Amino acid sequence: TLTIRKFSRDPYTMNDLITFGSLTPKAAQFLAACVKGKLNILISGGTGTGKTTTLNAMSAFIPGEERIVTIEDAAELQLQQEHVITLESRPSNIEGQGEIRIRELVRNALRMRPDRIIVGEVRGAETLDMLQAMNTGHEGSLTTIHANSPRDALSRLETLVLTAGIELPLRAIREQVSSAFDLLVQITRLVDGSRKISHITEVLRMESETVTMQDIFVSKPPDEEQAAEGRTHRLLMPLQCTGLKPHFQEKMAANGVVLQPSFFASDDDAPAVGVGYNGSQFKGAFQ
Repeated sequence: TLTIRKFSRDPYTMNDLITFGSLTPKAAQFLAACVKGKLNILISGGTGTGKTTTLNAMSAFIPGEERIVTIEDAAELQLQQEHVITLESRPSNIEGQGEIRIRELVRNALRMRPDRIIVGEVRGAETLDMLQAMNTGHEGSLTTIHANSPRDALSRLETLVLTAGIELPLRAIREQVSSAFDLLVQITRLVDGSRKISHITEVLRMESETVTMQDIFVSKPPDEEQAAEGRTHRLLMPLQCTGLKPHFQEKMAANGVVLQPSFFASDDDAPAVGVGYNGSQFKGAFQ
């Protein structure tokens, strides 16, 4: 069986995702600030939801002077920065030799002095190595995972770590996950074929035996009042800021990104401005 995944010659930008209705300008400003502020970000979604497209668009905000190592099963990312090293796994030959696994590439990437590590998708034992890298000073890493909700994404991370063959208590795995990731972006494909970011969620800390989270932006189905206003054609309303302030603002500030105090106080969206692959920022979103 031959599967062909054909991507656009010109990668989709954050402005394109706004135009498609995948997210709001304010949410895009927030994600741009999070990438610039070197948060570790997990993008979650089902098959065909646009995880790689979103990862590519968010990666555009990585400063051009940083050294980026990308690791993929099949090269799909289209980063436009100058200092990008692309690593690609390789299956074994007909004699069962020559295989190069994602896990080996993650380990080798740590020796390349990367400023950021981007793994196209975690789906096996390499998840443990990725978590260890994030917990040992490799900030600003990004990856994707197949899951249908933010909570499912964390549960799937736990399952993938267990495939590494190392006996670890479940609590230890959850502590690794909670300390490694700062932000989770959940993407949903609706029945009409549209793809929307439904949750932008902060990963907090361990409480008892559970990793706690809080939604910073969330998209909900229209309620009765909105339906009465003729919005029944919308399966999900646009992303709305919940008013909760993320705890990782200090980490972002340490990396030179300061969100305005009033940013989370209003759901009014700022107008979208140009976003390019030269590290340019949304104006007015952060200092």
